[in-house]
Amino acid sequence: MTTLEKASLSTLNIHVADSRTAMGARAAEEIAQEIRACLARQPIVRIVFAAAPSQAEMLDALRQQQGIDWSRIVAFHMDEYLGLSATAPQRFGLWLRRHIFDHLPFGEVNLLEPGDSPDQTAALYAAKLNAAPIDIVCCGIGSNGHLAFNDPPAVFDDALTVKVVDLDTDCRQQQVDDECFAALADVPTRALTITIPGLLRGHALFCCVPGALKKEAVRRTISEPINPMCPATILRQHPRCMLYLDPESAGEVR
Repeated sequence: MTTLEKASLSTLNIHVADSRTAMGARAAEEIAQEIRACLARQPIVRIVFAAAPSQAEMLDALRQQQGIDWSRIVAFHMDEYLGLSATAPQRFGLWLRRHIFDHLPFGEVNLLEPGDSPDQTAALYAAKLNAAPIDIVCCGIGSNGHLAFNDPPAVFDDALTVKVVDLDTDCRQQQVDDECFAALADVPTRALTITIPGLLRGHALFCCVPGALKKEAVRRTISEPINPMCPATILRQHPRCMLYLDPESAGEVR
């Protein structure tokens, strides 16, 4: 049996909460526990955050957690659109500032700013990510099964840590369904993203996936063989991935 075949038989650590709010609270509590454990054994904790409505309840609850020295936390975020103005409210860096970065005294926040040369930005951001281990990744799953902006077919063995990608139509439609954009034509067609290997290098992954729009992606993530057409299936290959669902997203889970 190959390594991939063995991984396809494994299971995620799954918690189904009674509500979307309870899902966020449970995830935040366990993320906070992990942060405290890391802080007890090392001077700095490095965390990658996703920016999406699916993360809002978790981030709101995480801000309320006690006993965390945020001055020892180094933050990153996992993707950013190309082609939006620096002040566009849909920018993921700005979204994370509104939901967490501006509320807590982080020691360092590394925003992914595309600038005039996205490829150069990708290389520089990758160097920052690779400078030391990533302790925690807070992520979600897209309605097409994407992780960050790694749409299907995803590259599981990507040599890059950060890269420029084209966004497929399903991914862009999700941004409309999430009410981030008014129409599909408004959604950018390209973005910067941390790659699949870059995400999986995180020591612990905490994945929040609420809402009925995600229930088919959740079903595929849990039940399909690990495959690039549902990128999130690769999460089953990670030794410490926690998946948090609400009743709607868990609708197809047996």
